[in-house]
This record gives sequence, structure tokens and C-alpha cells, in this order.
Amino acid sequence: MRNPSPQILKIAVVGPESTGKSTMSSYLAKYYNTVWVPEFARKYCEKLTQPPIWQDEVNMFYGQVALEDELLPQANSLLICDTTFITVKIWSEYTFGKSPQEVLDELPKRPYDLYLLLNIDLPWEEDPLRDFPLLREHFMEVWYKELNALNANYKVISGSGPERYANAVKAVDEFLISDLK
Repeated sequence: MRNPSPQILKIAVVGPESTGKSTMSSYLAKYYNTVWVPEFARKYCEKLTQPPIWQDEVNMFYGQVALEDELLPQANSLLICDTTFITVKIWSEYTFGKSPQEVLDELPKRPYDLYLLLNIDLPWEEDPLRDFPLLREHFMEVWYKELNALNANYKVISGSGPERYANAVKAVDEFLISDLK
């Protein structure tokens, strides 16, 4: 299923912690002269004084969706999304053993045209909001599972520095060319 705003293609930059999603999203938005949707959960969690509870996960879902909807009209032909609310599903299932029903209901309704799954081949960078330096392989497998379950169009992006950026641009350019056919 394609996204409901076919005039704007949605590119989601996803992956485990510390894979450079925000940096990549910013880079791609600048490269393609468009806007990018930041990760809502980051700012939300910065304000928390305790670990997120169930309601926080639901709030992060609604916040991510609202932020994306708010920025969509500002995009040129591409909207770059720094992660998606699938992250809420992944963290909720890991932490609470289940996902909010709102997330499950919305997944098939809000597809992305291309996912760039950032590989875990970058070194871990410490950050107060990152919790799982030893579970990167586990969460990479979870991302494969989630994207395959959605029958998503995705490319794994590897490399470091300029090579990683070039690989992402190549994946997006190949997608754009194939989308024109």
C-alpha cells in the first residue's frame, strides 16, 4: 500500500539506537531540499524524570503522527522522517510485552514509500536517552521482522561518514527512478 499523499513520497529513516538516524535525516532533507520530521520521542523523553510508562508510549505515538502531519504540507516531493511510530511498537513490545492498540490500528493506514534501515556498523555513542548498547543486534533483527511483516520497501544502509551518506542517496535515487516507471 502506498501512502495516502501520493504527491509527496515519504522516506523513513529507521534502525536501532545510535545508527545515525537524526544525522542522516537532516542530511537527506538538505540534499533533497525538503523538510524532515524529527523524532518526537527524543524531545518527549528529555522531559521525563522517570522511565517511560505505558501512557508515555501512547503519547509518543500521537506526537509522532501529529508532527508528521504538521510538516507534510511543507515538504517538496519528499518528506524525510527520522524514525516512525513503529518505534513505539518495538519499545512497547520490548518493555511491556505488547503494543498500544492505536499503533497496531494505524500501521496499515500510514505506509511509507521507502524505509532506509540504518545498519549497526557505526560505533555506539553514549547518550542519556540510549539504553541498549548490548542489544543492537537484537533490535536490528526486530527491525527486519517489522519491515518484512509490513511488506515494506526498504534498503539497508551501511558504511560510515561520506560512504554512508552516499549509500543512502543512492538508495533514494534508485527508488525515485523506479517510482517514475
